[in-house]
Amino acid sequence: MDQAPAPDGLPPSLRFLKGLVITLTLTMIVGVIVVVAVIVTRMPQMMRSSAPLPAEITLPAGVKAQAVTQGGDWYAIVTTDDRILIFDRASGDLRQEVKISAPSR
Repeated sequence: MDQAPAPDGLPPSLRFLKGLVITLTLTMIVGVIVVVAVIVTRMPQMMRSSAPLPAEITLPAGVKAQAVTQGGDWYAIVTTDDRILIFDRASGDLRQEVKISAPSR
């Protein structure tokens, strides 16, 4: 029995599909590299910087802000020494100070 000769390469439709798969793979690899690079370059800057404060608020000496939030007529600042300082929005005066303590078990 004679065997049919082997075809030269892949049919055109499979060559096109192979090219699409290779292109998609390369695109995904480049995308993952870009996402990782953005995370690596931006994350240290975000972790290093302290929270931005409104201009009308002055913190006590030696206090560093860790987080800032605002309500209708107040700003709350969480400090690195485990306190929450609540300031009046209009005057910038300290309204209240709350000490953050560990929960009792």
